[in-house]
Amino acid sequence: MPPLDHLFSPLAVGPRTIRNRIFSTGHQTMLFGGDALPDDRFVAYHEARARGGAGLIVTEAALIHPTIGAHIIDISSDACIPAFRRTAQAVQRHGCTIFGQLAFGGPVGRGSDDGTIGVSYAPSQMRDDRFHKIARALSKAHLRQTLRDYGAAALRMKQAGLDGVEFLASHGSLPSQFLNAHINRRTDEYGGSFENRLRFLRELIAHVREAVGPDIVVGMRISGDEMTTEAVDPDEVLEACRIIGAGDGGLDYVNIIAGTMRRLDGSIHVVPPMAVENGYLAPMAGIYRQAVRVPLFVAGRINQPQQAEAILAAGQADMIGMTRAQIADPEMANKAREGRLDDIRACIACNQACIGHMQMGLGISCIQHPETGRERDYAIKPRAATARTVVVAGGGPAGMKAAAVAAERGHRVILCERSARLGGQALLAQELPGRAEFGGIVTNLEKEMTRHGVAVRLNTPVTRALVEAEGADAVVVATGALPWAETIEGAEEAHVVDAWAVIRGEANVGGRVVIADWRCDWIGLGLAEKLARDGCKVTLAVNGYMPGEMLQKYVRDRWAGDIHKLGVAVVPYARLYGADATTCYLQHVTNGEPIIVEDVDTIVTALGHESVTTLADDLEDWPGEVVLAGDCLAPRTCEEAVLEGLRAGFDL
Repeated sequence: MPPLDHLFSPLAVGPRTIRNRIFSTGHQTMLFGGDALPDDRFVAYHEARARGGAGLIVTEAALIHPTIGAHIIDISSDACIPAFRRTAQAVQRHGCTIFGQLAFGGPVGRGSDDGTIGVSYAPSQMRDDRFHKIARALSKAHLRQTLRDYGAAALRMKQAGLDGVEFLASHGSLPSQFLNAHINRRTDEYGGSFENRLRFLRELIAHVREAVGPDIVVGMRISGDEMTTEAVDPDEVLEACRIIGAGDGGLDYVNIIAGTMRRLDGSIHVVPPMAVENGYLAPMAGIYRQAVRVPLFVAGRINQPQQAEAILAAGQADMIGMTRAQIADPEMANKAREGRLDDIRACIACNQACIGHMQMGLGISCIQHPETGRERDYAIKPRAATARTVVVAGGGPAGMKAAAVAAERGHRVILCERSARLGGQALLAQELPGRAEFGGIVTNLEKEMTRHGVAVRLNTPVTRALVEAEGADAVVVATGALPWAETIEGAEEAHVVDAWAVIRGEANVGGRVVIADWRCDWIGLGLAEKLARDGCKVTLAVNGYMPGEMLQKYVRDRWAGDIHKLGVAVVPYARLYGADATTCYLQHVTNGEPIIVEDVDTIVTALGHESVTTLADDLEDWPGEVVLAGDCLAPRTCEEAVLEGLRAGFDL
């Protein structure tokens, strides 16, 4: 194993020393109650990562004033102190440092509790291109009150016993808007020249430091590059960091990230999907590292300890944000420190259950590790009172997770897969452009099974006779699904193939292709990119509002841009109706009007899936326990498959 000496060395940050260089960045968990205060789930979530060996945890963005947002933690009154005190104590008892995060997003993400559009604020009146809102310019009195609110919120974090506070100047939040000459059109002392536009940031630091004193850490997170047009000038961001990061006692560290929530292209970099290169912000961080005298933090698709070590060794940063890495594996830091790198469950940056859940207003989790966000229910897997013989039918994600958890609890587990490989539909997903990392879920679950002693039999379909021959007490049926068999009028004249055959390379696809995408997920978008890159003229017809409608926004938006560059024609609101030798007939889903695509060589169908229930039907009157999990129960996604596998193994 390569040494990780830099990663597991302590770091002095202001008045605190952090035990190692791994930190969890501030990220919204949605693990709080109707009072907008952290609840027991929030405490358990952060404690799991502290117990798992993280050096530092930064809790999520919290509102400094109740009128500036909704559906986010509120630290605008002393009511937040007991909840944050419990969180701090839970984290600190494991030797982990904890900071709070202060936020004023300006127009970005401004919501309300009753569904109306609230008033948002910015340095000047401005339009937000992503949320389509127009912000009101801060009056000078409101501006000064906002600075006082930052100080008061920081003091509450200190009173709760946190080790430090970090304020957001990243992702298009209010402090970055003051720096942005395209947005800040003020004519008073807070606008105009660079020095004036920097004034708000300098006064913010002064207010926070005055409120908390020298005893705790004060840091700033800022986007070094917003990755969009009309952005903050990156050179001015660098200069701002050089000035305020001079180590004069006001600011104790600078935390570099990229992107902005103000525009769709910039928002992709808030939580970059797997199509974005690992560790891609490290070179930019290295420039900032040379410019500032305080420690420099960085994040951005860093999901492996070896990569984090290389960034530290190269002098590009002092602390490494590995947030999704610890969502996927809360024990990542401990495993790395102990040399168990092969045991780490690597994040695959699918964004489905972490940021995807958050954007639906739900508590975050992980499709690979559904225990995340459910720590109080599933983090501890009790030993089974009686060891039983369990047969698991199906080696896809549902079956593998069920087998691993059941074996961990002490059962004798035999997993049978009818094909020659484990993985199910994950094997298809990894074959599409930019999706190779998705195959990591197969590798990770296979390691879990091996670690807990699951017996695996490939090329072995499960029958009732096999179940009885093994003397099974319980069967987990995870036999998956097959492509939906649709009757298409005129298909006998046309060349129609299903998505699986194309992905597997089993179909001869012509040069002019229509993809009939019913699900509006990764299959249609992935096939469109694959075939366009292969030189095909592609039309993607989706039975919904847009391609990728069912995907997390950043994944979808990045992919939509990619297929646009490749010349893919997109037809929304379209259902497949019929075909002939050279024509694909579609219908508009809202009025039935025809949509005709001519000069077509091949129609590729991605019309959903049908559950394989043969074994479940055969076991209907079998006296043992039968549990269904994954697509054989109902065709959905990998997330539901793994969660149901967890529950099946946990409940046996």
